[in-house]
Amino acid sequence: MTIRSKIVGTGMGVPEHVVTNHDLEKLMDTSDEWIRQRSGIAERRHIREGERPSELAERASRRALDAAGLEPGDLDGIVLATLSSEHDFPGTSFFLHRRLGVPEIPCFDLRAQCSGFLYALATADAYIRAGMMRRVLVVGCEVHSTGLDLTTRGRNVSVLFGDGAGAVIVEANPDPEDRAGVLAVRMHAQGEHAERLWIEAPGSGSYPLRITAEQVAAGRHFPQMEGRFVFKHAVTRMPEVLRETLDAAGVKQDDVSWFLLHQANLRINEFVAQAMGIPPEKCPSNIERFGNCSAASIPMLLDEGARAGRLEPGQLIALAAFGSGFTWASAILRW
Repeated sequence: MTIRSKIVGTGMGVPEHVVTNHDLEKLMDTSDEWIRQRSGIAERRHIREGERPSELAERASRRALDAAGLEPGDLDGIVLATLSSEHDFPGTSFFLHRRLGVPEIPCFDLRAQCSGFLYALATADAYIRAGMMRRVLVVGCEVHSTGLDLTTRGRNVSVLFGDGAGAVIVEANPDPEDRAGVLAVRMHAQGEHAERLWIEAPGSGSYPLRITAEQVAAGRHFPQMEGRFVFKHAVTRMPEVLRETLDAAGVKQDDVSWFLLHQANLRINEFVAQAMGIPPEKCPSNIERFGNCSAASIPMLLDEGARAGRLEPGQLIALAAFGSGFTWASAILRW
């Protein structure tokens, strides 16, 4: 008997502290108009002192569990996607494990940057299809704000990112009469472009120390991005992988109700939608309110759609992301 996996609960958690474009104008040479025109972002959330990534992940996870009518003890595993781990080691998933008070179930962090949630979803789907687990908590969690250069030097990158977490419960669906489930996932990577969007330090590849005073002075511990290069590849790879995954799922683009695209830059998503002939009303966004939350962006979109009643049983939903690495991925779900 074929076992599929399906999403049975969603949740999100974001800091209360809102940082507007006008707030950033006080820190760097930028403007609300400049940021909106280039990214579509009006505000984002930043943590305050005392808040931690695992706290955001816990909020999202408990909301997802509540939506599914489950308790933490019902989980068989946790996969947490992040590029901003709470500590160098162990991973954020272990601190979430402790916060949730789950039994001795396996947990691990997965690093695929902005495509991380889709990589994690594929991992949970594989475990369930293999019969190794029945219910998996999949989380995307990021705290960017504590690692941004909030000065004019870093404005091209720093205005884009926000903090947040999104979570879903992925559960085995052995019922052949229930069509809901993950229909197909496709993932790709291109390591030759790793330095086009990255943080160089600290890192174990630096010798003799993971970070030096010279690197700090040069700002090499902040994100660096070749924006035009990244934009060009994102608007190429996302349509490619969407079409590939639609074909793998055996569904037509016109039958998809919602296209939930990673919230990196509204202009990228507008370009992708136009290139594929997707009506704008099928591409909801929240980047204007939350900025780029990397691995958390897509599950946050899922949760907002589910709670607003936009995601209805039987609908086809397409997910797609592109990020540092380069990585890109897509998934087709039947809700």
